[in-house]
Order: sequence, then structure tokens, then C-alpha cells
Amino acid sequence: MKHIPARFPKLTALLAGFLAATGFEPLKLWPVTLACFALLIVLIEQAPSRRSAFSRGWLFGVGHFTLGLNWIAHAFTFQDSMPHWFGYGAVLLLSLYLAVYPGLATLMTWWLGNHVFLRRQEPSPAVSTGLLPTQEYGKLPLILLFAATWLAAEYLRATAFTGFAWNPLGVTLLPTGIAIASTLIGTYGVGALVILASGALLLTIRRQFKPAAAIAAPLCALALWSLLSPAPTTPPGTPRIRVVQPNIGQDEKYSPELEQAHFQTLATLSGTPRPAPRLIFWPEAAIPAYLDLEPEWRARLAALLGPGDLLMTGATKVYFRPIEKNGVLENTLAGANNSLFIVDPGARLLGRYDKSHLVPYGEYLPMRELLQPLGLSRLVPGAVDFWPGPGPQSLLLPATLGRPQLKMGVQICYEIIFSGQVVDEANRPDFLFNPSNDAWFGSWGPVQHLAQARLRALEEGIPIIRSTPTGVSAVVDARGHILSHIGHHRAGFLDTALPPALPPTLFARLGNWAPFAFMLALIALAIATRRTTR
Repeated sequence: MKHIPARFPKLTALLAGFLAATGFEPLKLWPVTLACFALLIVLIEQAPSRRSAFSRGWLFGVGHFTLGLNWIAHAFTFQDSMPHWFGYGAVLLLSLYLAVYPGLATLMTWWLGNHVFLRRQEPSPAVSTGLLPTQEYGKLPLILLFAATWLAAEYLRATAFTGFAWNPLGVTLLPTGIAIASTLIGTYGVGALVILASGALLLTIRRQFKPAAAIAAPLCALALWSLLSPAPTTPPGTPRIRVVQPNIGQDEKYSPELEQAHFQTLATLSGTPRPAPRLIFWPEAAIPAYLDLEPEWRARLAALLGPGDLLMTGATKVYFRPIEKNGVLENTLAGANNSLFIVDPGARLLGRYDKSHLVPYGEYLPMRELLQPLGLSRLVPGAVDFWPGPGPQSLLLPATLGRPQLKMGVQICYEIIFSGQVVDEANRPDFLFNPSNDAWFGSWGPVQHLAQARLRALEEGIPIIRSTPTGVSAVVDARGHILSHIGHHRAGFLDTALPPALPPTLFARLGNWAPFAFMLALIALAIATRRTTR
């Protein structure tokens, strides 16, 4: 680990980043991720200049995102207006951009380490040749700095230019139990813990056991806390829910000839009405209907419901504008919302949520006037772009037939990946519904999506219900445990009780101020440890 990076730093960075992505779903090789980030710390240590420090982090990011986001290429196989091979180019182009953020993290770590925290004098020849002794450099302060800068870079990736928060590093710690720290410091804070764990591994290899133990001890305590934390118990009289997964693929989803067959599949899986009221959950864009404009569709849905039942289904809300043609005003489609509707047995709409965080190039085409003439289009079929909704809000589900009044938060598909942006803080919901369409995400995308939803449940202390067309649909409790699920490419339903929410977590109260405070604590600790080791 000491000499190979000095000879082949660029290739080492690229391969290490590629292998680091194996820690995500579906491979879950988190020890490999820790080893690769330990190697990245060595590469930062041995970087002879700012440019080199950035390029090593950037190349690491290119490999990391190219593997982790490979499922995006699969989405292009459902869009005939663009060549399917363009999907692989899209993965590479997106990775080249996203890799800037790891590059910024390594650059800032190197700069702070060489000019602020660890060294006052000019770099010695040993630094410029990448042969600086490990006992002089690479101790605890550098690791703490890297954890802080990685946290900042991940937050920036999730927010800059609409943000792309997919696969935050902290999700790799879900199998270890350490991810329970997200209740305190959020997802970005847990990403910093991955860096600290990698640093502990590196220090152990270098036989620097005391600082390694100083890092490992709190991580082990978090894992023990997760092991000893009981799952929330479901009280008697908890409402019953049914989660439907019809296994309708993206290649047939919008076929007019199959519309009736698809509806019959959804109706059959929803079951027959029962004496006790149920909450029934269908996926994103489950039906090709404009429910606020088509009463016959509302009647079809209401016929599936028993007394007290409510149906939550994805559909489209459309908007028209009048345009004069030959002296006659005609209504022309102007825009649409990707929406979730609540339908009751009386064929009434009790509420609607409009997706706020839209997918660029998926649900709308940025700079359409420039890109459309070049042959580009959005991946979701349709003539107009979707418009964003107002943001997180809690919808009221009225009490009926012994079921208590409930508040439901909604995050449609992609929205669930944004830490600290999924709940109406002024009107905290009892649970979150995450209708999604992962049918075009290949085999890696759906399981990665579910893992990120589990982190939202942990952070907020709120259960999450996911319904998707082809999987993975699931019921997740407020501790992030998967209580039940339907596997990929299977039709079925989940019939269970609604898991209870927990009291608001520290993260739920502070939001992303919590990881920022943790970042400042890491920097302060780096200053303190530098003074004690000089």
C-alpha cells in the first residue's frame, strides 16, 4: 500500500474507486469499500501538488460512479427517440461530472494538511517524490480532515445544480449497524464515518494502534447500539395496509392495448373489501388517467374499495392553456405534475401530492430549445415537461370505522434519496409513502433505491412504504429494518399492519445542521490532535 500508489497513482486511484462501489447494493462488499478508501488516503498523502491531489480524487470518483451508476444505461433502452448505446455514454459523462466532488474533497484535505494543520514549512523533497514516512504524515489529523471534507463534498453533490444524491457513501454501512448514527448526524455524517473507519484500517496496517483504537471504539459502540435497539412494537388496532406490485415492465407500461389487463392485475392484487378498513398503495404512475378530470376512472377505482378503505395511487395531473388557431380558441397541453392521489369509496379525491424534486433529462429536459433540435429528449414518454410541486407536505387520512386519523407524507420515486428534504417539519407525518417506478433501473438501481429509503426511515424515525411496478416494494420500519418485501420482477402484494413511528430523532429536529456540526467537530478534533502530536 506504500509503494504501489507512488508508481501508478492515477491507475491506482481509478481502480480503487471502481472497487469501492462494490460496497453498495447489490454486492454489499463494504470491507472492500473501506480498503479502497484507506488506499485513497495514502494517495492523498503522497500527492506532490494540489493538481495531483485533485486528479487522484477525481479519478477515484470516475471509477466509483461508473460502476455504481451503471443501471442508468438500462433506462435508455426504453427510449426509442435516442440511440440505446447513448446510455453508456450518459453514465460516463455523469461520472466525469460527479467525480469533481471527490476531487474537491481530496484537494481540500491535501491543502489543509500541508498548509494549515500538519505542516508549516515548505514540502520537503520526500513529499514531492511521494516517499514521506508514514510516522510523520498520515496520522489521525489527516484522517479527520478527510472525513470532514468528504462530508462537505457529498452535501454539495446532493444540492448543487438541482443535486444528485444517489448512493451516498454512508449507505454502505447499513449491513454493519453503524448507520444508526444517521439518527444523530444524518446520511452525510455517516459517510464521514466510512472515512474514519477506513482511516482506522490504515492506521492498524501501519501499527499505529492507539489512534486506530480511538476511531474504532465509537464505531463499535454504534454497532452495539444498533444491535441492542429494539424494533418498534406495533400496538393493537394498528391500521392494515396492502402494498401492490403488479410486475408491469416499462416496455409494456404505456401500451393502450394492455391498459385493461394492467388495471385488472392491479385490481386483483388489491384484494376484495374486508370489514376492517385498509390503506391500499399502488405504484407511481400506476394508471393512465387524469383523475381530477375523469370521473369514470374515479368510479372504477372506488368500486375496488370497501367501507373505510383508501387507495393511494400514482397518476398524472395535467394543465392546459388556450391557444388561438384560425380565430378559434383551443386548449393545448401546457404541462403536468407527477402526482399521488387519494381516492375514497365515494369516488372522491381526498388529497393530492405533486412531485417536487424532478429528474433532469428524465421528467424534464433542461434547455429544451437548445437540446431538442440535437435529437435529445426526456426519458419519460410525453409531449411536455413535468412541473415541480411545492415540496414536502403531510396529507390527512381521515378517521373511519375504528381507524385513527393519520398523516401521510409522500415522496415520489427519486425524491426519497435527498437527506433532510423528505418531511414537512411543521406537520410531521405518521409514515412516508414512496411510490416509485424502478422498472427501467436494471437490476442494480431498485435495490440501491430501497437502501437509500431505509436511511430516510432511520434518519427521521418514520416508517416507509414503497410500492413499485416491478420491485422492490417493501415495508420499512422506523429503524430502517425491512419488515417485508416483494422481490424484483415478481407480482404480488404485502398485507400487513402499518408500522408505528418513533419520536423525532435528533436529525429530524436539526436537519442537515446536524452533519454540519459534526463536520466542525471533526475539524476541531483535527486541530486538537495536531497540537498533541507535534
